[in-house]
Amino acid sequence: MKEEKFSNEFKSMFREYDIRGKTNDEQLNDESVYLIISAYAEYLSARNISRVVVGYDNRKCSPSFAHACIKALLEHGKEVYYVGLAITPMVYYAQYLYKCEGAVMITASHNPDGWSGFKMAKGYSKTLEPADIREVLAFVEKAKEPAPEAFKGKLHTVNARDAYVDEIASRIKMGPHKPRLVIDAGNGAAGLIAYEVFFKLGCLTFHLNCDPDDNYPHYFPNPSDLAARERLREMVLHPYIKADLGLGFDGDGDRLGVIDEQGQDIYSDIILAVLAKQLLEKKPGSTIIYDVKCSQTLEDVIRQNAGNPIMWMTGHSYIKAKLHEEKAELAGERSGHIFFAGDDYYGFDDAVFTAAKLVEYVSHSEQTMSEVVDLLPLYVTSPEIKAHCDDTEKYKISEQLIEDFKKAYPGKVFDLNGARVSFEHGWGLVRPSSNLPEFVIIFEADTLRHLLEIRQVFKNVLSKYPEISQTWENDPY
Repeated sequence: MKEEKFSNEFKSMFREYDIRGKTNDEQLNDESVYLIISAYAEYLSARNISRVVVGYDNRKCSPSFAHACIKALLEHGKEVYYVGLAITPMVYYAQYLYKCEGAVMITASHNPDGWSGFKMAKGYSKTLEPADIREVLAFVEKAKEPAPEAFKGKLHTVNARDAYVDEIASRIKMGPHKPRLVIDAGNGAAGLIAYEVFFKLGCLTFHLNCDPDDNYPHYFPNPSDLAARERLREMVLHPYIKADLGLGFDGDGDRLGVIDEQGQDIYSDIILAVLAKQLLEKKPGSTIIYDVKCSQTLEDVIRQNAGNPIMWMTGHSYIKAKLHEEKAELAGERSGHIFFAGDDYYGFDDAVFTAAKLVEYVSHSEQTMSEVVDLLPLYVTSPEIKAHCDDTEKYKISEQLIEDFKKAYPGKVFDLNGARVSFEHGWGLVRPSSNLPEFVIIFEADTLRHLLEIRQVFKNVLSKYPEISQTWENDPY
């Protein structure tokens, strides 16, 4: 790739904890994929890592990108275990199965069609963090020729799916009640796996968009998508189905969305609260990590059940790293990434395993999902609201916003990841998205009136910045 290709647009793909961009001449194409993965191979060589798992999600560009990826790795002397069409947690699991510290999952997760990218590993259940991403970019900019061991790599085409399905099923101990489920894979790769897991667990499952289709005829697989949730809700409530749970998966299977038996959306931080309660019944005192977007409900539940809550930065790599640092048993994000560690699992985010643990919980409970949730301390919470802001501006403005709130509310701002501001009756958050040119905004309070008061505070502060769109997407207020 020529030097002029290293434009700001190209460099903007190197985000906080993965590489993600549009499939066009300026960002991701076969040539740039080869260059980026060659740089990742150099990064691995600096750490004496020689074995790499490669998988890809269900996008039209993915097989071609996988070919370029494998070519780069082989030419840098790597031993490649190619699992083909997969979900991200299956690739992470394959690292353990084939003893590979390296891994490349070709995916842009829940980003819409026309995007792709890479989630890359630096060990077992460890993915690249910001300093690592910067190091890979530095190798890209050097763009040196492969080392003398070039063309000495080995390629193994393997099937990790069956072992992965069996691994999950073997870790779940179902109770007397076998829940009825609706599974929505949004025509992504999770449809190849989830149905078999729940079949093995003895559940009656109804399938919605479970056949992989890279045209995505209904909607792109994203549990946060309103159209996807509405269709899943209709299926759950259908008089011939009357499901106990609706489970929606994103395109690469590491994020989960849940609908209860009454058709209500259950945000992932509330699911995490239910799972925290399940864990703390067995292991009181366990540490649980959660991101800045999570509800106060979660902290309340952890404390009420003798747990140790730690709020941390949004981002699957950040949460994963903090989980290992604190030797936590459970961690998660409101976005749907949930991590089990310790005796339960491997410590990476896995929506299929998380869904199986939730189904396990319901199978032992005499209460429905909605009844379980109603017993939790609940607050009025906004959806994730989005305000557009260019990638080139959003981080600088975020620092200014943090200072604005600190001056106005001293001692009340958690600033590790944007500004989460505490008020007497609730909190508000504004943080730059790691994946898209926008700010993410969330409010929560004990009443709707107090939530609207907090919202107005944020409206007033953000209105001072013309770079931030004053039209907020997904704002119901």
